[in-house]
Amino acid sequence: MYTLGIWDGHDAGAALLDDERIVYAANEERFTKRKLEINFPVNSINAALRFADIKPTDVERVSFTTTEFTKTLDRIFPTIKENYYQFRRRKMLKPKWDIRHNHFLKYSLTSLGVLPLCNDISASFMHRTLRGMGFANYKLDLVEHHTAHAATAAFTSGFGRALVVTLDGIGDGLCGSVSTFENGKLERKLEIRSRDSIGIFFEQVTNIVGMRELEDEGKVMAMACFSYPFKWEDNKLRDFYTVEGTTIKAKYGWLKQYEMLDRIAWSMPREQFSYMAQQLLEKVLAQYISNLLQKFGPNNLVMAGGIFANVKANMIIRELPGVKEWYVFPHMGDGGIALGSALHTHYKDTGKASYQFSAYLGNAFTQDETEQAVKAAGGLDYEVETPMENAAHAAELLAKNNYLLWFQGRMEYGPRALGDRSIIARADSEEVKEKLNLYVKKREWYQPFAPSMLEEDTPKIIEFDDKGYDHYMTMGYMVKPKMRELTKSVMHIDGSARPHMVGDENPLYKELLKRVKKKQKYGMVLNTSLNLHGLPIVMEPNDVISMMKVTKTKHMFINGLFVTNRSGV
Repeated sequence: MYTLGIWDGHDAGAALLDDERIVYAANEERFTKRKLEINFPVNSINAALRFADIKPTDVERVSFTTTEFTKTLDRIFPTIKENYYQFRRRKMLKPKWDIRHNHFLKYSLTSLGVLPLCNDISASFMHRTLRGMGFANYKLDLVEHHTAHAATAAFTSGFGRALVVTLDGIGDGLCGSVSTFENGKLERKLEIRSRDSIGIFFEQVTNIVGMRELEDEGKVMAMACFSYPFKWEDNKLRDFYTVEGTTIKAKYGWLKQYEMLDRIAWSMPREQFSYMAQQLLEKVLAQYISNLLQKFGPNNLVMAGGIFANVKANMIIRELPGVKEWYVFPHMGDGGIALGSALHTHYKDTGKASYQFSAYLGNAFTQDETEQAVKAAGGLDYEVETPMENAAHAAELLAKNNYLLWFQGRMEYGPRALGDRSIIARADSEEVKEKLNLYVKKREWYQPFAPSMLEEDTPKIIEFDDKGYDHYMTMGYMVKPKMRELTKSVMHIDGSARPHMVGDENPLYKELLKRVKKKQKYGMVLNTSLNLHGLPIVMEPNDVISMMKVTKTKHMFINGLFVTNRSGV
């Protein structure tokens, strides 16, 4: 039995399950080349069917999520969400109308949640669209937004028992939920109302400092480290949110909150304002989750929702005494809820509540397909190498302070490059870091790169504990002081890093790190996503070939080929 999960909102995508496993998952942005694509995921659905070698009529269950009022309007009038997409991503000139009131209208309408007829209208839209694609004789299931988030975290965590927390901006009238997961049963215990959304607070902060909400919140987190530190008592935002038992409460409504934040931000550097916002977020989350652990008892903690993309806040949560082991679902934002809806539908149908999860769930390309693309591109030379030759050759070039494009196997699911669609370089070279920033990634100066490191070397490099390895770059750690010279291209200004701990889940990438270790003492490299600034991570060989030419990159390893750019520098 095949179950197809669909999400047709912010970071749209699709996921396909069979009876026992996650077969395929990808997001529409990789196909359309529009970051965080919002349109119906036709390409992702078709790619999933092609990968499984099945027809639309072979799918017996189709699951979708989120029928709140605004999402239903988007389905009826797609120009609304396209206009908002252009506005949010700042692909248009600044509008003449008051942006504060535009955001207030958005949040007010979203907070209405699921109104009468919303479910029926959204279901009718889904049926009409799916039938136009050739689907027939399927059962359509609707999964609530935070239930989909919770399913991703609980069912892929590998834990038999856990406390499940979801937090984001707004979804189906809520900004968060708390559930227990035990003996294969996921049971919701608490909900957080949309008015108290600390996700919306962080969106507003992101917008006020001149960045794009729902996209640049990580930049705010990074910028905060460049403020001079100050005590919590001196934080002008400290009373915006309070935690009372197992509830989070906002002091102001959204419009008042925006106006207050805007006035406070006007009087200080944006680094200082970002620090205040990050400090508040960390305080609120730490107190809230600590209270949850007191109520429900020490436990494994699993998390999903866009708030948990904040690795610095996650680091504070990890250190709470009631946390035994932890897990953040790798595609924690809304881009992961297509999979979450499919997982929950299959759970209701069959009772299956545990999956062996791998982040490598997207498209793959053969060596022959890759070779044809390289030949057709022109201006490139290549040699065929075995995987072991690839790893050894790459380690040699890294030792000589080159950066490399590394494209292998199946595309990763989620926002992080995890060794299949990566740019790699030395972890101790500020020279190559600056070259990547200025000529390839063209990122803001305050954004740090992240390291990939062998599991076995992790305790030697960072302040590691026994609460689990992070294979997905979802958690912050402090680098050991004696290791900071060797990690200076992958460490933030405060000594923190977001490590990718590599085990047996990616054998070729692990082999590369082992070869690096023979030359540089530790199996560690700088790892950043294989994309140009403002574009999604590349999906297919033609994407990375184009990137190689635009950036004049000299060396690339791709699906058994070592490629050299004749125009590379």
